[in-house]
Amino acid sequence: MTDLAAFLDRRDPETIEETAERFEDRASGWIDVMTAAADLHPITRACMGFHLWSLAGLGQHGDQIEATVTAARIAAGDGRGAIFAPIAKGGAGGLRASGLPFERLTHWLDGMNNTILTAMRHLDDIEAWDARAEAAMARLSGRTPAGLRSVLTEWPLVSAPMAEALTGASRAAVQRNLAWMEDRGLIQEVTGHGRYRMWRIDIQVS
Repeated sequence: MTDLAAFLDRRDPETIEETAERFEDRASGWIDVMTAAADLHPITRACMGFHLWSLAGLGQHGDQIEATVTAARIAAGDGRGAIFAPIAKGGAGGLRASGLPFERLTHWLDGMNNTILTAMRHLDDIEAWDARAEAAMARLSGRTPAGLRSVLTEWPLVSAPMAEALTGASRAAVQRNLAWMEDRGLIQEVTGHGRYRMWRIDIQVS
């Protein structure tokens, strides 16, 4: 990651004073430290980069989004790390900016572990829903029901225009099948509005 400013699309304003420290300079210092740690495992470097972010003066008003996105890029950068591990989904502990370095890394790894377990449980729930939906929709004819079921398992929220585009079915067929699925408790509408409606699968908690 040689051009952090380009990766984040961050530029200093044209009106910045000549004596002010520029973002490119702060980013260069962060990159130098991360380059020196190149021998560490990508996941360890991701944790390190996240916690050094604010110390390098790269954050904006305490916003952690850019730091977490950059850490994710580092973790997956050379194929030896994590392809996808949203730390925050396992609880805020993984992002806790306190304690000694080894304690922060422990929290980071615990957060990844909790995230993986949460994701696996969610995937199991989706698989169970898909089996339940397939059994309930077996008597429906045409390709729209199967296509719609597939879209709903792949996307967390689905609108009628989105389902129409992904399934290739007509708007009328999509809306008819969405209404059928909603009536039978397979999906639920989440916006509560008459326009711009979105649906998600209705996972049954056992």
